[in-house]
Amino acid sequence: MKQFFNQTQVEEESEINITPMLDVVFIMLIFFIVTATFVKEAGIDVNRPDAATAVKKENANILIAIGANNDIWIDRRMIDIRSVRPNIERLHAENPQGSVVIQADKESKTDTLIQVMDAARQAGVFNVSIAAQQP
Repeated sequence: MKQFFNQTQVEEESEINITPMLDVVFIMLIFFIVTATFVKEAGIDVNRPDAATAVKKENANILIAIGANNDIWIDRRMIDIRSVRPNIERLHAENPQGSVVIQADKESKTDTLIQVMDAARQAGVFNVSIAAQQP
C-alpha cells in the first residue's frame, strides 16, 4: 500500500504546468498585434503613368487613388472631392510624419489631380507626391 501511494504522488509531481507559458504567449501575441503596422491601400488598381525619375517613397501613409473616370478613393472608400480635405486631415492627425501619395490613372483629368493636391495642402500636408512607375 505504501508503494502505491508513493507512485501516485510521483505521477502528480511529474505533470508540467503550462499556464505560465500560455500567459507569456498571449502577452507576446498582444504585443505583436499592437505594434504591427498595416499596409493601407487606396482602394482601386490604378494604371499609373511611366516616369524615368520615379523613386520609391517610404513614409507614404495617406494613399489617394484617382480612377480613370475621376472617382477618388481613400481607404477603400469612394469619396466626393469635397470630403477629400477632411479625410486627409483625419489621417494626417493619426500619423503626422506621413506623406500623401496620389495615384492618378493615366486617363484621369489633371483638374481632379490638382483639386486633390490643393485639398492636401489645405489640410496642412505639404509633402505630396504623385505615384508613377518606372519604365
